[in-house]
Amino acid sequence: MADKTLRTFCRFCHASCAMLVDIEGDKVTAVRGDPENPLFNGYTCVKGRQMPEMHNLPERHLRPLVREGGQKGAEFIETSTAEALKLVAEKIRSVIAEHGPHAVALYCGTNAFQNSAVLGTSYALAEAIGTRNYYTSVTVDQPAKVFTTARYGQWMGGGNNFEESDVVMFVGNNPLVSHYTPGGGVPPFSPSRRLRDAKARGLKVIVADPRESDTGALADHYLQVKPGEDPALLGGMLHVIIKEGLYDRNFVSAYVDGFDELAEAVKDFTPELAGERAGISADDVVAAARLFAKAAKGRVVTGTGPEMAGRGVLTEYLVTALNIVCARFNQAGDKVANPMVFMPFAAGPKKAQVAPPMPMFGEGFAQSRIRGIGKLGTEMPCPVLADEILTPGEGQIKVLISIGGNPEIAFPNQRKVRKALETLEMFVQVDPYMSASAKRADVILAPSMCLEREDINNVSQPFCEEPYAHYGEAMVPPPGDTMDEYEMLWWIAKHLGLDLKLPGGPCPMDTVPDKMTMLDLISHGCLVKPSKARADSLASETPGGAMFYPEAHAVIEPADPDAANRFQLGAGSMPAAFSGYAAARPEADGFDFRLISRRSKHRYNSNGHISEFLKKKMPTNPAFIHPDDLAELGVADGAVIEIASRVASIHAVASASDKVRRGVISMSHAWGNDDAGKDDVIGIGASTNRLIDDVQDMDPITGLPLQSAIPVRVVAA
Repeated sequence: MADKTLRTFCRFCHASCAMLVDIEGDKVTAVRGDPENPLFNGYTCVKGRQMPEMHNLPERHLRPLVREGGQKGAEFIETSTAEALKLVAEKIRSVIAEHGPHAVALYCGTNAFQNSAVLGTSYALAEAIGTRNYYTSVTVDQPAKVFTTARYGQWMGGGNNFEESDVVMFVGNNPLVSHYTPGGGVPPFSPSRRLRDAKARGLKVIVADPRESDTGALADHYLQVKPGEDPALLGGMLHVIIKEGLYDRNFVSAYVDGFDELAEAVKDFTPELAGERAGISADDVVAAARLFAKAAKGRVVTGTGPEMAGRGVLTEYLVTALNIVCARFNQAGDKVANPMVFMPFAAGPKKAQVAPPMPMFGEGFAQSRIRGIGKLGTEMPCPVLADEILTPGEGQIKVLISIGGNPEIAFPNQRKVRKALETLEMFVQVDPYMSASAKRADVILAPSMCLEREDINNVSQPFCEEPYAHYGEAMVPPPGDTMDEYEMLWWIAKHLGLDLKLPGGPCPMDTVPDKMTMLDLISHGCLVKPSKARADSLASETPGGAMFYPEAHAVIEPADPDAANRFQLGAGSMPAAFSGYAAARPEADGFDFRLISRRSKHRYNSNGHISEFLKKKMPTNPAFIHPDDLAELGVADGAVIEIASRVASIHAVASASDKVRRGVISMSHAWGNDDAGKDDVIGIGASTNRLIDDVQDMDPITGLPLQSAIPVRVVAA
């Protein structure tokens, strides 16, 4: 019997599901959905419900580990957090003195986003050090949608929201499992129920995916496109919409430049050509175009797969173009789709006009030493990190601090990444468990976990279509000598004698600020201060629960009389880029299959492998293959196979699935914790990142290599 039950929210992924937490003494014993939360109505996923197990595992790190004698490859020994942070700071100081500030790098992985103070504090530390080498997991799988689409223009009133849409098109996006979709897609708050309810009120759903996913199974129009050929479908749809006059002529005339160039680029790309290239019928292309364009409201959105499958920048351009020419934006008098009460940039003006141009890469942005790739916004692209470590010369990275990530498993070209991590003078991994990356570390710092710290739901704010704010209290005290990651970063800055500059002003450096103070500083200028949301929640009828702030839900204002900015569909010569794509024809490469990425109900990238419950549910990373392909290969369902790309091979367990297009293998991205060979793959599962060539097929803007739609061969092992 629990001593008490408290309210908070889950931080396994970015959905931030509202939870009830049972506590006995200083231990979390059970979690479940909060039925009184009106956004989630008691919903949680199977991964989040394993929080008690993952917090209480006996193999969890409760004290930092360092290499005995400071020697590479020596045994780990325990030390105190205070001593470990001093050691890290001393090494950073000596490396900067000898090699300069760019020799120090920070990486924030997926879990770092779940700690609401880490991104702000880590970036402030990188700026204080003076290094250009700041990385996050955004550039592992979706840099194009985040960093390249702003050059085409942005609507200050935001796009159509999901709840008011008549149609939605998911391209390589399975939000029912991933709990992720850009604005306009189904929010990750009990997404299956939300999508079914929306269909009941009349929403039409279009899904394009080489695998019939959970979302695809609910589609009104499902398109089983070839991997990597999303631009063909999208370009064909634009051809139909423009030729048949289904676009919003008034909106295009008033707000869009470059439309003629786009129209010319798709003019000859008929539904027949598009269908042939995409592997679907011409009728399917036409039907999708008409269904989308004839609706009054609704957007096209993408997942991470289309960007990872090559041509990510082109794909995101075509998605942006579809939404622009069909005027899928909220207008004056509408409420903004995503109020984002904790996000400072959301507090700006909301008007029915195009925002000024906002460059996020190119001239004026710091450049990497590798392959001519430069910063995207505030961060360097992750695909250059391994080479920045391995390439000698001025600016070579010597120290890496990894927070909330698992770069050996998540980054492309696993073997190169492993070599790079082992080459560092000091690799610091902040990790509660002995992950694949932690095994390469010189210092492992032991963090408190999410139910042991305060947080705000800032990571889920872009999905909230209501002014929703949740301040989560610490449910139990952090065990052992664990510490919140933001405090670790503060102490490193303190030892180095650096000041941390945050949006709300300088961070106090005499004593460690409490979490609420830090969050107020990081979120300065937002619609609702974290401290107010906390006070309001604690004083409410459901202490620790979420709050709604309808007064903060802005209404879009009319355009300024002198508003002159317009969308730029010709920016970056993107119409010409599509023309080049359309004119090219795929060449035979000697590989019979394309391996695509997928999401799993029982993993979140490399997270979840420590849970015995989740491992029992899915012990391996199955290679889903069409039964007819398995028959032609002479491979039995459940047999171990070898999958080879042009750079490496992995083993996997074949799993027959008629949901997968023929010629396609579907496996989870960023899987696993160790090398999985033929003899142990059934109980471990392999990482497809080993198959990736991080130099060939690289996007020249984002640096993203081909991580899905990978050409592979299959043989029985």
